[in-house]
Amino acid sequence: MTVTYTANVSTSRLLSNFLRLLFRWRGSIYKLVWADLIVFLGLYLILAITYRLFMNDATRKAFESVATYCYTHASLIPLSFVLGFYVSIVMTRWWAQYTTIPWPDSVATLVSSSVHGFDDRARAMRRTILRYVCLCQVIVFTMISPSVKKRFPTYDQIIEAGLLQENEKNIIATLDLAFPHYPKHWMPIVWAASIVMRARKENKIRDDYAVKSIIDELNHFRGQCGFLLYYDWVSVPLVYTQVVTLATYTFFLCSVIGQQWIENPRSRTATNKIDQYFPIMTVLQFFFYMGWLKVAESLINPFGEDDDDFELNWMIDRNLAVSYLIVDEMHQDHPELLKDQYWDEVFPNELPYTDESKRQGPPEASTAKLVASKTPVAESRKAIENVMQRSGSTSTFISWSTSEILRMRNHNMNNSRVTFRDINSNLKVKPAASLNLEELIEQRHRERSERLRHRFLNMRSNQRPSSSGRYKVTVLRPPSPRSSDLGSQPISEGEEEHEQAHTRAMSHYLSLPVSLADRCAVCAAANATVECPARESAPYWKSGLGLVLFLALARFVVRAH
Repeated sequence: MTVTYTANVSTSRLLSNFLRLLFRWRGSIYKLVWADLIVFLGLYLILAITYRLFMNDATRKAFESVATYCYTHASLIPLSFVLGFYVSIVMTRWWAQYTTIPWPDSVATLVSSSVHGFDDRARAMRRTILRYVCLCQVIVFTMISPSVKKRFPTYDQIIEAGLLQENEKNIIATLDLAFPHYPKHWMPIVWAASIVMRARKENKIRDDYAVKSIIDELNHFRGQCGFLLYYDWVSVPLVYTQVVTLATYTFFLCSVIGQQWIENPRSRTATNKIDQYFPIMTVLQFFFYMGWLKVAESLINPFGEDDDDFELNWMIDRNLAVSYLIVDEMHQDHPELLKDQYWDEVFPNELPYTDESKRQGPPEASTAKLVASKTPVAESRKAIENVMQRSGSTSTFISWSTSEILRMRNHNMNNSRVTFRDINSNLKVKPAASLNLEELIEQRHRERSERLRHRFLNMRSNQRPSSSGRYKVTVLRPPSPRSSDLGSQPISEGEEEHEQAHTRAMSHYLSLPVSLADRCAVCAAANATVECPARESAPYWKSGLGLVLFLALARFVVRAH
């Protein structure tokens, strides 16, 4: 079974919780690496003793040149990259195989709630369906796990365990002779599905939807068992495993020679007295890299007999016991229905705590303490007033105010009224001749509301019944300002053409703001006195520029008078 240490690291402490885990033996890295480490140290010591005691000068020089070459070129092996990528693949595959293992709990719950009856016939149906489900899993486990195969080497041991009957064994043996090259793990699922159909015919299952649900669960269970076989048949590519193994052992073969202490005064180890007695860093490097490789070796097949492999024999015992408990002992049985503790309160405000588990408070959103910054209206007015004071001519006012108004256009309408009123007061002209922009803005709101009202009325009046069927088709035709003003009075051919232009424009641009200074060519040609929605096709920057030009022109006319 996988070695667990979750309880030891549940809460962080002053000293690292992981330090306590370093002294465990079962499932540890020491248990995997100690044999290879002894071989590595043995080779290292043999070469060191031979170099220092039994080699002459010529042989020493040759050995030193080989050691220098191995030390220099050992770094060319990308061991960290190869091992890291390989272990990542193995770890992902290891957890995926565990999540693929099927559990019969959902099948047992569905069978217990769908197959009704307390007689022996109904009870036998429920128990047999779940026995076949567990039998399918056992057959698959014997095909992929050495530990389960040792427990159930033949069908006779499965019969002794109570998962298989003698007549069922004969059927499987007959099919094995007829089709010897194909696994037969799916046969118990087929038998279980046949029992479900028989229960439906005998009215033990009262509706077809329950039959479909049980069959779907059986198929899902069979599919998960099939995926386990796929993981057993298709391993990590052998070429990649060979590359990782060769890279690791070649690297340490070079390290055994390249990390030797050399007496040559020009060598890298001449002033290093520690390696002369024991290669501490070399041993640590071997321990980490070889441990990395051993992790991949122990997890590449989690159905074996390593310390961190899955305990499939325990799963077999547990699944059969829980399945029989759900479909037999707990079948349509539950505790007595009573009023709960919070019956009169509807729901509890807070559940009780012990002294050791004080409540820390509800979770808080990460943006709960953030306050959105807003640009004060006074700063906006002050910026425009400063520009007005700096501008010495009309052209300067027009060029700078255009960019400023475009930058401030996202302010709400109330701020705009205050700003334009201050600009109007800064013009320093007679009150009778000053431009009342607030009144123009109010007029714009009234016109827009009127158009929306007429649009709603036309939507109701233009409903036509469909030629067939029960549905109605509504034709949406936005009204034009002239049609709302003239009502039902007859219009000329030119005005009718203008009405059509209005309709086309409003259908596309009714939701956009209308500039007071931007007039369309259609309205100008028809001498329209009401705003044309076709102007709204102009971009926002054109609307702002037109407004500024209109203000400058009004100021120039007032000064001329």
